[in-house]
Amino acid sequence: MLEIKENQFINDSDIPWEELGGGVKRKIMSYDENVMMVKVAFETGGIGALHSHYHTQMSYVESGVFEMTIGDKVGVLKTGDGYYIPPNVVHGALCLEAGVLIDVFTPMREDFVK
Repeated sequence: MLEIKENQFINDSDIPWEELGGGVKRKIMSYDENVMMVKVAFETGGIGALHSHYHTQMSYVESGVFEMTIGDKVGVLKTGDGYYIPPNVVHGALCLEAGVLIDVFTPMREDFVK
């Protein structure tokens, strides 16, 4: 049974970082079965490897500079920018300047909490 973490008030300082390796770490901020918000911090040179999933994803660049690949398109995004990834589209990130992405998934990423 999936544990639901429906934090209505999300205090960043209460949530531990999960080290993913390669200069990347994340915090699962809150979720229910329909939506999940995740904070991902990258060191300069950190890579979010190319991958795809059935979830729809939207992300906000809280800080830093990222080279994003979404399908056959590549773009550079900086603080205040965002992006949309349809389901099943291959995507990845290269961090050009240390920063943080705020990812939102629908439905929630069960693989992140197992």
